[in-house]
Amino acid sequence: MPVVPHRHRSISTKMGDGSVFVLDNGAFYAKLGLSDEKEPKTILNCITKAKSERRRPFIGNQIEECRDVSGLFYILSFQRGYLVNWDVQKTVWDYFFGPDCYPVQFSETPLLVTEPLFNFGSIQEAMLEILYEEYDCDAVCKATAVDLASFNYTHGNETSERKKPLCCVVVETGFSFTHVVPFIKGTKVKDAIRRIDVGGKVLTNHLKEIISYRQLNVMDESHVINQVKEDSCFVSQNFAEDMRVARKRFPDNTIVRDYMLPDYTQIRRGYLRKPNEQSSTADGSEELQTLRLGNERFVIPEILFHPSDVGVQQMGIPEAIVDAINACPEETRPHLFANIVVCGGCALFSGMQSRVEKDVRAMAPDEYEVNVMVPKNPITYAWHGGKQYSQSLSFLKSCMSRSQYEEYGAKHLVEKYES
Repeated sequence: MPVVPHRHRSISTKMGDGSVFVLDNGAFYAKLGLSDEKEPKTILNCITKAKSERRRPFIGNQIEECRDVSGLFYILSFQRGYLVNWDVQKTVWDYFFGPDCYPVQFSETPLLVTEPLFNFGSIQEAMLEILYEEYDCDAVCKATAVDLASFNYTHGNETSERKKPLCCVVVETGFSFTHVVPFIKGTKVKDAIRRIDVGGKVLTNHLKEIISYRQLNVMDESHVINQVKEDSCFVSQNFAEDMRVARKRFPDNTIVRDYMLPDYTQIRRGYLRKPNEQSSTADGSEELQTLRLGNERFVIPEILFHPSDVGVQQMGIPEAIVDAINACPEETRPHLFANIVVCGGCALFSGMQSRVEKDVRAMAPDEYEVNVMVPKNPITYAWHGGKQYSQSLSFLKSCMSRSQYEEYGAKHLVEKYES
């Protein structure tokens, strides 16, 4: 973690109760909560608007109050993985830190907030200015989600069951990008970081295109198709065999499923069923629209392993892991292969852990052990790392105090922080 030397007596005094507000500010979901809580709140980090209620914008989880989310569209603060729309972000943060969500007083509570890897200096300065000026923060610590995930892996509760690793590779498959980041003794190996321009957004958009071409025009239904992706997709362990099965007719085709679309009267979220199962609404009528899903179920997550399928001429996740490890010192490679952790929303696909491990094992030297870990909840894994980090001495050293901001300014703090 980067260290900014400063007088942190006032910060440590304010942390007497051990409470720090941890905000993992993701491009699609924000994970937020106080460090003394067991689990964070996971909230949409955007403003949404619905065709059915055009006058009212829905901020964060207010979307649950919308009666009909068909034709929903997102107004995102992040574009291509970077925070660029500050008006939207300020509106969402007002909701996060307001009475309806977390009425936190930052003049008394330090803030740990995440930012993207290789974030632009101008964006970092703007964020600090807003946090200090608009929210009256007294102490701010910036970190990346991969830093916090690495800290969780090496210092978290799971390490009590095994020897504390000195090296690890964090694979973060988020909304905009997938990053592969090796860590050696808690420090990122910057020259070995690999980025794949594929994330959850690309997968959802491609699924929309396939369904719109084959069955039903769903190009305006990002919210619903995102749920279809989450509920029905899985990572294939043998792509050629699954394609062969998907060509068969039911019941020999064990992959095909019908997805019952929500009607927002009886059903608010769709669900999967086998093609021969009967499904009806509460009044007994068969009125639900269905999508027939065949090879789409595993072709969509396959993009993470073969980005060229959607025209992105880059390596897939297993190749990027091996390439990143090979860019590290040779003596660290056995430890890196043995400590690979996959987190982020796309890690929720069933079969992700075994597929990544199998593919990396095929490319790694025979004498090296390969171990891939996917946490129980990969979305909140970095937040839990932030929770652990906020209780460490390193957190105090890397905090930027309000007095520093007033004395030096945001630009100087960013330059110091990066050095």
